[in-house]
Amino acid sequence: MKRPDTALIVDDEKHLRVYMKLLLKQIGFTEFFEAINGQQGVDLYKAHQPDLVLMDVNMPVKEGIEALKEIVEFNQNAVVVMASSVASRQAVEASVECGASYYIRKDTPKAEIAELLNGLIDDIWGG
Repeated sequence: MKRPDTALIVDDEKHLRVYMKLLLKQIGFTEFFEAINGQQGVDLYKAHQPDLVLMDVNMPVKEGIEALKEIVEFNQNAVVVMASSVASRQAVEASVECGASYYIRKDTPKAEIAELLNGLIDDIWGG
């Protein structure tokens, strides 16, 4: 099966979108969409249906969990990885209950995030 190559990065902080884009490029992603809030993320997801979504939890206009719910409602097979600087048990559980494929902390070392995402890709798309 073909490895995924399109990603949507949803984060209200530009430097984090740039960081995640560079990280995803290193593991083979070639096409990117960027959103600055959850509503824009839902709209871009519906328009482009990227292979992978990296979504911040805390954002203006629409929170990440609400956007996650809408994306999963639109496509139950959507692969959404929630990313946050807050990894409370409640936030992780809420993300998983709403359909997130994985949850990462933004302060996780870059190599570890790449390893986690590669493992997720192998699990879903077959490595």
